[in-house]
Amino acid sequence: MSPADTEGGRPASAGAAKLALPTLVAMVVGSMVGAGVFSLPGRFSQETGVAGALIAWVIAGAGMLMLALVFQYLAVRRPDLDAGVYAYAKAGFGEYLGFFSAFGYWASACVGNVTYWVLIMSTIGAVVPALGEGDTVLAVVLSSLGLWGFFFLVRRGVKEATAINRIVTVAKIIPIVVFVVLALFCLDTDVFADNFRGADHTGSLFDQVRGTMLATVFVFLGIEGASVYSRHARRREDVGRATLLGFLSVFAVFASVTIVSFGILPAQETAGLRQPSMAGVLEAAVGTWGAVFVSAGLIVSVLGAYLAWTLMAAEVLFVAAHDDDMPRFLRRVTPADAPVAALLLTTLLSQVVLIVTLASDDAFDFALNLTSALSLIPYLLATAFAVRVTWRPGTEPVAGRGRALPVALLATVYTAFLVYAAGLKYLLVSFIVYAPATILFVMTRREQHRRVFSPAESVVFLLSVAGAVAGVLALTLGWIDL
Repeated sequence: MSPADTEGGRPASAGAAKLALPTLVAMVVGSMVGAGVFSLPGRFSQETGVAGALIAWVIAGAGMLMLALVFQYLAVRRPDLDAGVYAYAKAGFGEYLGFFSAFGYWASACVGNVTYWVLIMSTIGAVVPALGEGDTVLAVVLSSLGLWGFFFLVRRGVKEATAINRIVTVAKIIPIVVFVVLALFCLDTDVFADNFRGADHTGSLFDQVRGTMLATVFVFLGIEGASVYSRHARRREDVGRATLLGFLSVFAVFASVTIVSFGILPAQETAGLRQPSMAGVLEAAVGTWGAVFVSAGLIVSVLGAYLAWTLMAAEVLFVAAHDDDMPRFLRRVTPADAPVAALLLTTLLSQVVLIVTLASDDAFDFALNLTSALSLIPYLLATAFAVRVTWRPGTEPVAGRGRALPVALLATVYTAFLVYAAGLKYLLVSFIVYAPATILFVMTRREQHRRVFSPAESVVFLLSVAGAVAGVLALTLGWIDL
C-alpha cells in the first residue's frame, strides 16, 4: 500500500466507515448476545442452583461493570490508543506483552466463532441426527462452508457488514425477551424452591459460583466491542457510552434467562438437556413450538454474533500490523476498507479449531471454556494498565483519580479471580496456543531489522514455552483432556 493510501499509519480511504452511537451499541450487544445466552440454563444447572446463580451474577455483573467502566475511562483518557484491549497492554507493559494481548484476544475470538457453528449444528442435529451435537464430520464440513461464506461476506466491506449486524442485533433480541416472558408466566414456584440450593453433586456454594465463572466470561465477551472498533467511531466519546449501554442491556437479559429457567424444570433435568438448553426449557414450558421458536432465534443470533466477532478479530490484527506489532502482510485492505489478510488468517484459525473439536469429548464446552481462558490475559493486562494510568501522581486530576483508581483496582482483582477460576487445565491449553504465536512476533521484528527479544521479553518467552510444554505433556499423559 502506498503512502498516499494511509494517514497517520491508518487507512485514509474515502470509503472508510464512520459509525454512530446506535451502531456502536449494536456492535457491543451483537458481539455479546450470541451462542452463550442460549446455553445458560444448562451450564448453570450443571454447576449451581438459584442461590449460587444469583451470587454468580452479582459478582459477574459488578466485575464486568468495573471492566466496562475501565474501557469507558481509557477511551476518554487515552484517545490515542485504538483497538482497545491490545493497545492498552502494549502501552502499559511493552511490545511483547502487547503482542500476546493482541494475539490472545484475536485467538479467543476465533475459538469463540467455532462455538457458534457447533451450536448451530447441534440445534439442527435435533432434527438431523447425522449432525450429532455439532461434533460429527458432516457437522464440521457444513460449518466450514458457513465459515468461508462469511469470509466472502465480510470481505465486501466493513460498512455493509456493520449494517447487517445492526439489523440482526434487533432481530435476535426478540426471541430471548419472549423466552423470559413466557418462562415467567409458566414458572412453577415449587420447582424454583427445589432448585434453590442446587444438586447434591455441585459442592459448596463457593465451588458452585466458581464453576459458573467461565460461562459468565464467555457471555460477556464483546464488552469491549466499541473500544476495539474505535477507529471507525464518528465521535470518540461514543465509544465509552456504547460500552456501558451495551453492557447494561445484556446483563439484564443474561441474568433473567438464567434465573427464570430454574422455575421450569428440576436442575438435574436442565443440566442434561442438549444444547441449546434454552430450547429444551421452553419446550417443557409451552410445548414443541417453544423449542422451534428458540432454535430459529438462536440461528439468527449466532450468525449475527459471528459476524460481529469476525469483524472485531480482523480489526485487532489489522491495527496491530499498522502499529508494527504484527507482520506487514496483515495491513492489506480492500478498496471497501475490509482488512482482507487479517480476515483470511482469522478464518483459517477458526477452521483449524473447528477440526480439533472432533477430538473433544464435548465440542461446545471445550470451545466455550478455551475462548474464555484465552481472553483473560488481555483483560488482565488492560485493567492493570488502567491501574498504572490512575496510580501515577500527576497523571490524573485528583477528583478523577479518586473515582477511576478504585474502579481499576476492582476490575483487576475481578479479572485475576477469573484466571484462578479458569483452573490449571485451560491455562495450560492457552499456553499451547500462545507460545507458537511468537513466530509472528519474530517475523515482525525481523522485518524491522530489530533485536528479537529484550532480556525481559526473553523471560516472558521462556515462561510461555514452559507452559506450552507442560500443557502438551499433560495432554499426552492424560492428566488433562479436551
